[in-house]
Amino acid sequence: MERLKNMGLKKSFLILSASCVLLALLLLGLIFLICNLVSKTFPAGGVEILSDGSIVKLEAPTASQQRILTMLNIIQMVSCIVLPMGGLALSGVLYYRIKLKQPIAALRNGIIRVQNHNLDFSMPVHSDDELGQLCAAFDTMREGLLKSNQELWRQAEERKRLNAAFSHDLRNPITVLKGTVKLLRKGTADQQAIDRLESYTLRIEQYVEAMSSIQRLEQMPVRLSECPYSLLRSELEDTAKLLAGTLELSISAPDNGTTQLDHGLFLTVAENLIGNAARFAKSKIIIHLERQGNFLLLLVTDDGPGYPVELIQNGPKPFGKMKEDAAHFGMGLYSSQTLCRKHGGTLALENRQGYGAMATASFQINFKS
Repeated sequence: MERLKNMGLKKSFLILSASCVLLALLLLGLIFLICNLVSKTFPAGGVEILSDGSIVKLEAPTASQQRILTMLNIIQMVSCIVLPMGGLALSGVLYYRIKLKQPIAALRNGIIRVQNHNLDFSMPVHSDDELGQLCAAFDTMREGLLKSNQELWRQAEERKRLNAAFSHDLRNPITVLKGTVKLLRKGTADQQAIDRLESYTLRIEQYVEAMSSIQRLEQMPVRLSECPYSLLRSELEDTAKLLAGTLELSISAPDNGTTQLDHGLFLTVAENLIGNAARFAKSKIIIHLERQGNFLLLLVTDDGPGYPVELIQNGPKPFGKMKEDAAHFGMGLYSSQTLCRKHGGTLALENRQGYGAMATASFQINFKS
């Protein structure tokens, strides 16, 4: 039965139909045989011509025997029609129960759940035939829709949080601008007020540019290409030399082989992490590239003061400052986190005891965008 369930629809239908029709024909033959044996027990009637030419009348069947013979003939005629048709009908019933019932019910329930906006379920696959493959494809589609919905929900929540942070951080500059405008109208504004006006105007421009950058990151597609490890190592060395200045560098990466990833996305994350490490390192930056399973890991470590506890606990914020007098808005770490997620990975931040900060960016190698 299990073998029949995993057989193709067309082949299983032919086998079931042939088996049921063959069974019907065997039953039909058995009925004919039984009827023939029963009819032979009754006198046939008629006459018999002997060798001397005389005619002898044979015993005729009685009225009750004649009715039985007539009934046997009717049974044979009806069986010739009913049994083959019954065999086909039986094959249809068996085909439905064995091949169609479970997958159709599973698909129907799955469609109802999707219509009710419920994607958090698993589609059972009962066989390896075409309907089983259809159920598996439906489940793959459901998983894709679930991931897309989760990502859309995450982006919507992230955008709400960004808008709230954006509105909150703009209050002080706008308040200062309003006060400066009042002073200008009264004609009492001095050079310091004008400088403050220019400074806060520039700050608002930076906020707007940061928001535009976030939107561009969310819309950026992932384009995979084959990248040799030697090329990635060379580009890490060039980037580190440009950003680290006189800091001591230690760079390690696989010598041979290739990997599949978005080359531009990887370099953007590397530039952000190395630039952030160079900003806070005292004397040394360690860069390490390795493969673990289906992920490519980029580890950037410095010997600076380390990340703030709040940053490690809550993750990078687009307008969060690394320290109070920092001029940037934390966009480097936040954009790196966003790009890693788009590539199926993560960005982990931690402080190494007695050394400094370490950022670990992971990129899924077999990622499908």
